[in-house]
Amino acid sequence: MKKQTMMMAVPTLFGLEGLVADELRYHGLENVTAENGRVLFEGDWKDLCTASLWSRCGERVLIVLSRFRAESFEELFEGTREAPWENFIGSLDHFPVKGWSLDSQLHSVPDCQRIIKKAVVERLKECYGNPWFEESGPLMQIQFSIHKNEVTLMLDTSGPGFHKRGYRQNANEAPIRETLAAGIADLSRVRSDSIVVDPMCGSGTILIEAAMKARNLAPGLMRRFQFEQWGCFPLKNMEQAREEAKSVIRKDIGFEAIGYDIDPAAVELTLANAKKAHVEKYLRAEQADIARFRADKIPMEGHRKALILSNPPYGERLLDTQKAQELYKTMGVVFRPLENHAYSIISPDEEFEALFGRKADKRRKLYNGMLKCQLYMYYR
Repeated sequence: MKKQTMMMAVPTLFGLEGLVADELRYHGLENVTAENGRVLFEGDWKDLCTASLWSRCGERVLIVLSRFRAESFEELFEGTREAPWENFIGSLDHFPVKGWSLDSQLHSVPDCQRIIKKAVVERLKECYGNPWFEESGPLMQIQFSIHKNEVTLMLDTSGPGFHKRGYRQNANEAPIRETLAAGIADLSRVRSDSIVVDPMCGSGTILIEAAMKARNLAPGLMRRFQFEQWGCFPLKNMEQAREEAKSVIRKDIGFEAIGYDIDPAAVELTLANAKKAHVEKYLRAEQADIARFRADKIPMEGHRKALILSNPPYGERLLDTQKAQELYKTMGVVFRPLENHAYSIISPDEEFEALFGRKADKRRKLYNGMLKCQLYMYYR
């Protein structure tokens, strides 16, 4: 098949755009550009496989088919009909439409969905000579965004988001998204010889993402992607990409992960999820109360620095705000400044530093879903 270069977009949680851009560049992808909430790059099918397998912090990959301005339904229809839909959508494929509009003349999402669908059908009628489409084949999810009258038309290649790694079928009541946990591990500079500790590990997501990073284990290796079902996709590209990803997994590393949680069910869940993620060799967990945590008792042999990473309950879901704030005070007592120790704590509470008892050395704005948070980083 002739090499097909495409523009692609990787949506991200706000605050992770730079990390996603860096990881795409690291894996050799070209013309990478970070925007608010997404990262753009150019590539072919092989590059799509690479981005899908290796993006730890991105949410999915979308193929960008067209970008144009539209202030009327006629302009939306004509702009949509000009896009090369036939290069991807076969005569039997299922192609529903979804999307959003913000600060634009065309503000009715259902009407935009209807117009875009009609325009795609008209384009495909001309290409295939079909009077109608039964749409019984693979899913080709069309997505659109309209922001300040600028339309972007895309195809979702991923299906379930990238945070669906495959290792966490079960979770505790308020888990952190895997892509955000991977971002925290990256910002905290987890390496293959690090020791990472989470004193409130929940279902173990932060520890597992840190271990996967340390092992150089591609986060998409345990799952499938929607584009693998497409008739236009050459399957040999993904077969080759998976084999290459398996060949670079680190096996002999000095990494350790230690998790604690007051809930014994959370400890069991962490260990079960670690096994599914193939990092159980590097992770241990046990029941313990945060009030009894001792950073100076972390076994440092073979490690230059201990990284204590934590996603404590926020108050909105697991605990009420007062209890959450009491917890932050406790953390301030037990997370003592120590040489060769660093702490990264994510919280939406703007009073966190006052409750914790000291100013962070660095703060990084991140979003946990739609919840605005700060990653408070202490270098000792």
